[in-house]
Amino acid sequence: MSLDVSPALLARAVDGDVSDEEFVACVRESLPYAWQVISGVVADLGSGDFADDATPPPTEAERGQLLRALASDAIRGGLERHFGVTLAFQNCHRVAAFRPSAVDGQRYRRFVSPRGQLLNQSPELRDC
Repeated sequence: MSLDVSPALLARAVDGDVSDEEFVACVRESLPYAWQVISGVVADLGSGDFADDATPPPTEAERGQLLRALASDAIRGGLERHFGVTLAFQNCHRVAAFRPSAVDGQRYRRFVSPRGQLLNQSPELRDC
Protein backbone atom coordinates (compact mmCIF):
# COMPACT_ATOMS: atom_id res chain seq x y z
CA MET A 1 0.00 0.00 0.00
CA SER A 2 1.13 3.52 -0.68
CA LEU A 3 -0.21 5.13 2.50
CA ASP A 4 -0.87 4.10 6.08
CA VAL A 5 -4.41 5.43 6.53
CA SER A 6 -5.79 5.67 10.04
CA PRO A 7 -9.26 4.23 10.64
CA ALA A 8 -10.53 7.73 11.47
CA LEU A 9 -9.22 9.20 8.20
CA LEU A 10 -10.58 6.26 6.24
CA ALA A 11 -14.01 6.74 7.85
CA ARG A 12 -13.99 10.44 6.88
CA ALA A 13 -13.03 9.50 3.32
CA VAL A 14 -15.92 7.01 3.18
CA ASP A 15 -18.31 9.73 4.38
CA GLY A 16 -17.01 12.40 1.96
CA ASP A 17 -14.00 14.44 1.04
CA VAL A 18 -11.03 14.95 3.33
CA SER A 19 -9.07 18.17 3.53
CA ASP A 20 -5.72 18.66 1.84
CA GLU A 21 -4.22 19.17 5.30
CA GLU A 22 -5.43 15.74 6.47
CA PHE A 23 -4.27 14.09 3.27
CA VAL A 24 -0.83 15.73 3.32
CA ALA A 25 -0.39 14.77 6.99
CA CYS A 26 -1.11 11.15 6.03
CA VAL A 27 1.46 11.37 3.21
CA ARG A 28 4.07 12.93 5.55
CA GLU A 29 3.58 10.14 8.11
CA SER A 30 3.39 7.31 5.56
CA LEU A 31 6.25 8.33 3.27
CA PRO A 32 8.82 10.04 5.53
CA TYR A 33 11.75 9.67 3.16
CA ALA A 34 9.81 11.08 0.21
CA TRP A 35 8.59 13.92 2.45
CA GLN A 36 12.17 14.65 3.53
CA VAL A 37 13.47 14.78 -0.04
CA ILE A 38 10.61 16.87 -1.41
CA SER A 39 10.52 19.31 1.50
CA GLY A 40 14.31 19.65 1.20
CA VAL A 41 14.09 20.46 -2.50
CA VAL A 42 11.39 23.03 -1.77
CA ALA A 43 13.56 24.58 0.95
CA ASP A 44 16.49 24.71 -1.49
CA LEU A 45 14.25 26.54 -3.95
CA GLY A 46 14.35 29.60 -1.70
CA SER A 47 13.65 32.64 -3.85
CA GLY A 48 14.71 30.92 -7.07
CA ASP A 49 12.64 29.18 -9.73
CA PHE A 50 14.31 25.74 -9.67
CA ALA A 51 15.95 23.31 -7.26
CA ASP A 52 16.60 19.59 -7.47
CA ASP A 53 18.04 16.62 -5.60
CA ALA A 54 19.65 13.73 -7.46
CA THR A 55 20.93 11.82 -4.44
CA PRO A 56 20.15 8.12 -4.78
CA PRO A 57 18.01 6.81 -1.92
CA PRO A 58 19.92 4.69 0.58
CA THR A 59 17.57 1.70 0.19
CA GLU A 60 15.05 0.32 -2.26
CA ALA A 61 12.29 0.91 0.30
CA GLU A 62 13.10 4.62 0.28
CA ARG A 63 13.26 4.64 -3.54
CA GLY A 64 9.81 3.07 -3.44
CA GLN A 65 8.55 5.94 -1.30
CA LEU A 66 9.65 8.46 -3.93
CA LEU A 67 8.06 6.40 -6.68
CA ARG A 68 4.76 6.15 -4.80
CA ALA A 69 4.73 9.85 -3.93
CA LEU A 70 5.50 11.11 -7.40
CA ALA A 71 3.67 8.50 -9.49
CA SER A 72 0.34 9.06 -7.76
CA ASP A 73 -1.59 11.99 -9.18
CA ALA A 74 -3.37 12.49 -5.84
CA ILE A 75 -0.21 12.39 -3.72
CA ARG A 76 1.86 14.49 -6.10
CA GLY A 77 -0.96 17.01 -6.50
CA GLY A 78 -1.42 17.25 -2.73
CA LEU A 79 2.29 17.88 -2.25
CA GLU A 80 2.35 20.47 -5.03
CA ARG A 81 -0.62 22.33 -3.51
CA HIS A 82 0.87 22.11 -0.01
CA PHE A 83 4.27 23.47 -1.03
CA GLY A 84 3.03 25.79 -3.81
CA VAL A 85 5.35 24.29 -6.43
CA THR A 86 5.31 22.08 -9.49
CA LEU A 87 7.27 18.87 -9.03
CA ALA A 88 9.18 17.01 -11.74
CA PHE A 89 10.80 13.60 -11.53
CA GLN A 90 13.49 11.66 -13.44
CA ASN A 91 15.28 8.33 -13.04
CA CYS A 92 13.49 6.99 -9.97
CA HIS A 93 15.10 9.54 -7.68
CA ARG A 94 15.88 12.93 -9.24
CA VAL A 95 13.26 15.26 -7.80
CA ALA A 96 12.91 18.87 -8.90
CA ALA A 97 10.71 21.71 -7.74
CA PHE A 98 9.75 24.63 -9.92
CA ARG A 99 7.82 27.76 -9.13
CA PRO A 100 4.50 27.60 -11.01
CA SER A 101 5.54 30.73 -12.90
CA ALA A 102 8.59 28.85 -14.24
CA VAL A 103 6.62 25.94 -15.71
CA ASP A 104 6.42 27.63 -19.10
CA GLY A 105 10.14 28.39 -18.98
CA GLN A 106 12.99 26.80 -20.85
CA ARG A 107 14.55 25.10 -17.81
CA TYR A 108 11.31 23.28 -16.95
CA ARG A 109 10.70 22.25 -20.58
CA ARG A 110 14.29 20.92 -20.79
CA PHE A 111 13.93 18.99 -17.52
CA VAL A 112 10.69 17.23 -18.50
CA SER A 113 11.62 16.62 -22.14
CA PRO A 114 12.60 13.24 -23.59
CA ARG A 115 16.01 14.77 -24.35
CA GLY A 116 16.38 15.81 -20.70
CA GLN A 117 15.58 12.29 -19.58
CA LEU A 118 18.07 10.78 -22.01
CA LEU A 119 20.82 13.22 -21.06
CA ASN A 120 20.30 12.36 -17.39
CA GLN A 121 21.08 8.68 -17.96
CA SER A 122 24.24 7.08 -16.69
CA PRO A 123 25.26 3.52 -15.78
CA GLU A 124 24.87 4.41 -12.09
CA LEU A 125 21.22 5.37 -12.61
CA ARG A 126 20.12 2.41 -14.71
CA ASP A 127 19.45 0.16 -11.72
CA CYS A 128 16.17 1.90 -11.10
